[in-house]
Amino acid sequence: MHHFPRRTAAFAMLAALILAISPFSRADEDVSDAASEHILQAEIALNADEYLRAAIEYRKAAELSDSAEVSRQATRLAFEFGFNDEALIAAKRWLKLDPDSDEALLHVAQTQLRGGDIRNARRSFKTLIERGDQPTEQRIYSLVAFLSSEDPKIADELMRALAKPYSDSAIVQYAMAAVSLQADDLDFAMEHAQRAIELDPEWLQAKLLYARVLLMSGESDKAIDYTARIIGDDPDPDPDARMELALMYMTAGRDEDALSQVNQVLLERASRTDALRMMAIINFRQNNLDAAWADFEDLLESGDYTADALFYLARIADYREEYDRAIRLYSEVKVGQNAVISQRRASALLAYENDDPDAALRHLNEFADSRPRYAVDMVLASAQLLASLGRHTEALADYDRALTYRPDDESVALGRAELLLRMDRLDDSINAYRQAAQRWPDSSVTLNALGYTLADRTDEYREAEKLIRRALKYDPDSPAIIDSLGWVLHKLGRHEEALVQLETAYERFPDHEVAAHLVEVLAALERRDEALELLASAELEDPESDLLKSVRERLFPETP
Repeated sequence: MHHFPRRTAAFAMLAALILAISPFSRADEDVSDAASEHILQAEIALNADEYLRAAIEYRKAAELSDSAEVSRQATRLAFEFGFNDEALIAAKRWLKLDPDSDEALLHVAQTQLRGGDIRNARRSFKTLIERGDQPTEQRIYSLVAFLSSEDPKIADELMRALAKPYSDSAIVQYAMAAVSLQADDLDFAMEHAQRAIELDPEWLQAKLLYARVLLMSGESDKAIDYTARIIGDDPDPDPDARMELALMYMTAGRDEDALSQVNQVLLERASRTDALRMMAIINFRQNNLDAAWADFEDLLESGDYTADALFYLARIADYREEYDRAIRLYSEVKVGQNAVISQRRASALLAYENDDPDAALRHLNEFADSRPRYAVDMVLASAQLLASLGRHTEALADYDRALTYRPDDESVALGRAELLLRMDRLDDSINAYRQAAQRWPDSSVTLNALGYTLADRTDEYREAEKLIRRALKYDPDSPAIIDSLGWVLHKLGRHEEALVQLETAYERFPDHEVAAHLVEVLAALERRDEALELLASAELEDPESDLLKSVRERLFPETP
């Protein structure tokens, strides 16, 4: 039986190195005057929040210097801000100057992976996992947790390439299955989870992974029964199995059963803070806020899962309308998957509940300064906040910055195009949407955004219909795209066809905008009583909707 940690010490150390960034000062070693000048310019750019220019300047310093420390800092700076092209150049320079550095090689490998260069990433990771005295298979297994933060599809492709020679290794088969599961390739994950069990029939983690694949495949009852049998057949059940079963119960909506498993774990192993965390989340889900608050405070005191504890405590304070407390707690969520959403919410509370938008914007800027890895996210958050405040010119400047930093981020491009539309710059907005459609021709979101804009704001209905139908091929169940199709059919005068689409969209997503479209079509079909009834119902659900008010004023001016 294999008993390996979830991540080996070597990879844990390397991952920790990536997550930290040293102060951006001039390297201790002597560097040329030219390199020093670029370092100075990088520091000036950083102080001015010109992140990309700072990364470029530091990379130039690395290219001009024989100091591995300069290259190291240049790599870390670019990597932290997410500028992968600059990071890769600096990391290669660093590796050339210090060929034995695992950290340098890891940065090369990871930036190659993020750039989609699977072939070279595979070579770099292969070199990395072959270093040291640990078995190669164990180091491949260690990559599972490490790759969880990368693009799932690319990580899956990499893992398959690395694992190919190890068809008879249970831990490598497990690794392939785990990464494929993250990439949502359930058939492949199932096949290799079963292969891992076949190779090592007593390995609990492989069995739990198999159960997780069953769960993600929609076979929740089968997954629960399988895991429950593992626990029932063991006179001293492993707490990991109980925790896995609790998670399955939660996924199936059986919170009380999940709580029973968690309580059993805590009874046997009071130090299991992961069980305390799950108990707190269950209480939160069940709206037992006093119990959840006490649990999360205990979790915070333990020193484990600190970011999670702070986030949920902030949410509870938020629900209770204790906004100052919520702001303080959200502000402390500085790492992890909830860091960005926490800072966004803190800024929103400052802007709207405390009526201090300038403080909200300062909050985002200060967080960006203190946490470089989230700096670009904070630029985007600032753009969105400014847009919601009606400060469109400032918002556009931030969107332009964000797009410069993340030219391959579809959501940034679409957000900027939408803002241009709100600014009544229709031609600029449509051009921006067209550029996005050229960049992401298979994106249902982008195709629908362009198609709907053309249908709603121009008379290019034929082109709009083609775009929307293309979007629907990629995402046939999307109520937003179905609504768009209904709207463009209405614009084309095909009201009966439009009604079918809009009723389907409204059934799946009873949103005020879909309701407004449906009212328009019913009115066009001279079914005024039904239109008025639907309008009144939608107004009850969303009494502040300007769109519904506009529909009533235009179509039914005689009604109150």
